[in-house]
Amino acid sequence: MKLTARDAGRYFAKPDPDRTGLLIYGADAMRVALKRQEVITALIGPAGEKEMRLTRIPAADLRKDPAQLVDAIKSISFFPGPRVAFVEDANDTAAPALMAASEDWAPGDAQIIVTAGALKVSSKIRKLFESHPNAFAVGIYNDPPSREEIEAELQKAKLAKVDVDAMTDLVVLSKNLDPGDFRQTIEKLSLYKHGDTTPVSSEDVVSCAPTSTEAALDDVLNIVAEGRAQELGPVMGKLQAQGTNPTTLCISATRHFRALYTAAADPGGAAQGISRMRPPIFGPRRDRMLRQAQGWGAPKLEQALTILTDTDLHLRSAGQTAPAMAVMERALLRLSMLARR
Repeated sequence: MKLTARDAGRYFAKPDPDRTGLLIYGADAMRVALKRQEVITALIGPAGEKEMRLTRIPAADLRKDPAQLVDAIKSISFFPGPRVAFVEDANDTAAPALMAASEDWAPGDAQIIVTAGALKVSSKIRKLFESHPNAFAVGIYNDPPSREEIEAELQKAKLAKVDVDAMTDLVVLSKNLDPGDFRQTIEKLSLYKHGDTTPVSSEDVVSCAPTSTEAALDDVLNIVAEGRAQELGPVMGKLQAQGTNPTTLCISATRHFRALYTAAADPGGAAQGISRMRPPIFGPRRDRMLRQAQGWGAPKLEQALTILTDTDLHLRSAGQTAPAMAVMERALLRLSMLARR
């Protein structure tokens, strides 16, 4: 039988131990692995593998010895409790062994959990599980987790109290991170809030979110956008010492000021413009950029983008003689002075 994406989330959290088996397939191996891990843990518990109630079988081994899957579902552990026979990375070459095991399966046998990559509708193992009256097949696609799934992850991490802004930020993160990275962020957030009974805030989420590759440039961009010209020199010195490329800095500044212009020029106001950004901006950074956009206004931001465009052309010019970082620093200084007007 097929499980819809909505029903699958609930089933993974609380699977039926009396089912013959479950096929989880999809192009993203990480997403498939996370769901497989969740459902197996829910079936046999965290100690199931130590108690020898989990048998792992690479699908490639079934071509040489198809009978080992039947042996695995029939074998009895020394410890009581549900058992799982896990077949990993299956394709249609494993179909005969899976078919034989599903036909030989009886109540009390180990449940057959199978993972596979992307499978066509014509796939033999997909047809087997979709047509079986006591088994399920679930396709895992590259969709971000639903709010219900995020809340379930938070409950597992013992993060029951999450304020509205923090939940919005987590939804945004879930759309922009790989599933494994998002789960690690939740785990990190759980450790960060250990012993803290206050609700999870936007600041907490930002503190635990993966650091962007552009994070090292944020300080200088905020200094410029907020008109703190006196602070620019020392920070530029640090960037130069770290080997920051002037053209990269110019591109980052242009991207930042273009985002501010998009927000400031929005017919519904800067706040609405910020909310429409893709990828979304969240947490304290969202509030900071909103203040910057409102402080500059669209006309001055047009001037800023003109300065940055001219600087970019100058940096890429073959006839340039001045040091590139000095050219970039002069442009940023002009922008920080413009912010004060």
